[in-house]
Amino acid sequence: MSYPTLAFDDAEIPASVVRGRALRAASGLAALGVGEGDVVAVMMRNEPEAMEAILAAGHLGAYWCGLNWHFKDEEAGWVLRDSGAKALVIHADLIPQVAAGLPQGLAVIAVQPRAMTREMYGLADETDLPRGALEWEGWLRAQTESTTQPKRAKGLMPYTSGVSGRPKGVVRIALPEAQAVKQAAATAELSTQVLGVTPQSRCLLAAPLYHSAPGNYAAACARVGAWLRLEPRFDAEQILRRVSEERITHLYLVPTMYQRLLNLPLEKRKQYDLSSVQFVASTGSPCPASVKRAMIDWWGPVIHEAYASSETGYLTFITAEEWLRKPGSVGRPVGAAVVRIFDEGGQALGKGEIGVIHGRQPASPDFSYINNAEARSKIERDGLVTVGDMGYLDDDGYLFISGRQSDMVISGGVNIYPAEIEAVLSRMPGVVDCAVFGVPDNEWGEALVAAVQPVAGQDIDESAVREFVRERMAGYKVPKFVTVEASLPREDTGKVYKRRVRDAFLARSAAVATS
Repeated sequence: MSYPTLAFDDAEIPASVVRGRALRAASGLAALGVGEGDVVAVMMRNEPEAMEAILAAGHLGAYWCGLNWHFKDEEAGWVLRDSGAKALVIHADLIPQVAAGLPQGLAVIAVQPRAMTREMYGLADETDLPRGALEWEGWLRAQTESTTQPKRAKGLMPYTSGVSGRPKGVVRIALPEAQAVKQAAATAELSTQVLGVTPQSRCLLAAPLYHSAPGNYAAACARVGAWLRLEPRFDAEQILRRVSEERITHLYLVPTMYQRLLNLPLEKRKQYDLSSVQFVASTGSPCPASVKRAMIDWWGPVIHEAYASSETGYLTFITAEEWLRKPGSVGRPVGAAVVRIFDEGGQALGKGEIGVIHGRQPASPDFSYINNAEARSKIERDGLVTVGDMGYLDDDGYLFISGRQSDMVISGGVNIYPAEIEAVLSRMPGVVDCAVFGVPDNEWGEALVAAVQPVAGQDIDESAVREFVRERMAGYKVPKFVTVEASLPREDTGKVYKRRVRDAFLARSAAVATS
């Protein structure tokens, strides 16, 4: 089992020190009753202690489950109960917001946030701990390094975003030892291709570990013993400074981070030397073509992209060079992956026909949803599974994403995929971000709404937005309503919280109707 060298703020923690602390944490967790196949929950911003907890769980053969640190008591309580977590490693300042939801008997180990984290989030110097909570550093000092042989690491147990109903935990189904060893090798090979990380890499991660893609990126760095800088929060100029000063070679970024980097003034961007960058991985959400092209123009052909999900693993991959030939694509099946497109009735579709994307990646073990096998069976067809994304394969086998099945708008009996319209609007001068969605309409069933965020200090005319789309797309794809927003809410993965935008639009419309 390898251990990474970790960098945080001004400190560099050698792999030997990371290993020793992780093994002490493993002893402590074992004393709390954590064993092979159990779950350790981690609710922290990106810090070395989070990685230590993850590595400790891996040594014991336990799963680790990342909790979104924005969660409140009901949300966190659901995941902790559903997963059956034996222990929770949590930033001390987050305990009050989840205390009411903590299951009885759960071991709570509190980590006081480091100075850099406190500064970036405006936190108090130290948080008092509730009765019964263990304090990480004191607890760790009391442990001795585990001398047990490391168990086969189970990895991350991610919870899906819960588009419908409660979030669902994804757990990989264990294989017999011989098969597991062979599959682990295939997984490692696939990870190297998609993420680019090698033992010589100098990596940077600012996306939150609690998301499955960044969590898997950190795990890949640990697996090969790479050098990994953790940032507790994404700050565009600070990322450029880190790359320039520390000669970063590999990064994990998502589209919203690209946009924030591009929003920096050109003179500021030119101050930093980015020539060390060899590979930027992105798997969070499809990247608008205009944004990706601008990043490639700036950083060079180092911006690579994969299509993946917590359930399927990596299904497709595309290099920067390929993308320039196939703009907008998320690539061709990677490794031994199988990708097929079906219509709503389960009929296989041909090239260029939009339908529901189904896939399977043999390098990733099969999975089930915790306590919800029925939900797992509902998304499978012919041995392939879907997470509800819509798209098509072109004549060369490249996959293009059209949107979410749940986002599809049916207006006048015609299926409309908002992602297509969003891709067009992202090219409109003065547009920073956009979201397209449907709302109830008495005449058409549903009507299209485009929420547009302009460049700061610029105005966008609603009629100009409609005309921009009309010049480039069929008339039925022109939004009936346009709303200009100062900002659009986004998840840390870069995906727009479209439901929030839609709900706010409907609330304003209702208020106007009753005024």
